[in-house]
Amino acid sequence: MNAMQEELFLELRITQLEIENSLKNKQKPDWLTSILKEELADIDAALKKFEQGNFGQCEISGEFLPDDLLKIIPTLKTIKDSDDLEIYYKKSLH
Repeated sequence: MNAMQEELFLELRITQLEIENSLKNKQKPDWLTSILKEELADIDAALKKFEQGNFGQCEISGEFLPDDLLKIIPTLKTIKDSDDLEIYYKKSLH
């Protein structure tokens, strides 16, 4: 694991704990609980990829995703996901 990956792993673990605590400790509207659970599932999947040694690989092509994208969205699964996100940004993510 390189330094960037170690930093992302730590960030994901911290976020995972924060979301788990938030889900346990506070009443939330159903829509927010749903979003938090989806984000938690994405984080769990990313952490599992770290354990399996394939973090940062596109789930479709197997190619490595750009580090700059992973820094922005460490739960990114495919390069297509980043293409879909570009419609929300005014400038390119690549």
